[in-house]
Amino acid sequence: IDEPIEQVSTDGAYDHRHCYDEIAAQGAKAVIPPRQDAVIWQHGNCKGNPHPRDENLRHIRKHGRKRWKQDSGYHRRSIAETTMFRLKTILGGNLSARKFDNQAVELFIKCAALNRMIQIAKPNSYKVEA
Repeated sequence: IDEPIEQVSTDGAYDHRHCYDEIAAQGAKAVIPPRQDAVIWQHGNCKGNPHPRDENLRHIRKHGRKRWKQDSGYHRRSIAETTMFRLKTILGGNLSARKFDNQAVELFIKCAALNRMIQIAKPNSYKVEA
């Protein structure tokens, strides 16, 4: 990836020290939900900056997991995952093109078609005075 990475959002399977280290090496923010039984890795009385995982864990303990997902932007991951599921279900999970550039065009066309279908089926909403 040529562009700078701002945030990496993964599921809890990547809640490991080496994953946080790799993400930090790229200069990105790690948004990984800690396991339910997670413990603090680096306590506040330790020298050095607080570990990003510990900051996530402290925020979850203070405000709850649902609020952490909203505040950290983690909910965007599930939206992207749902979109990919919808794309694969409607248009298939395989590509016909063999070359990478052609595959990119094929995916672009599939995404454009999916967006068009969503816009056509989207209901109009109006505010009603009670």
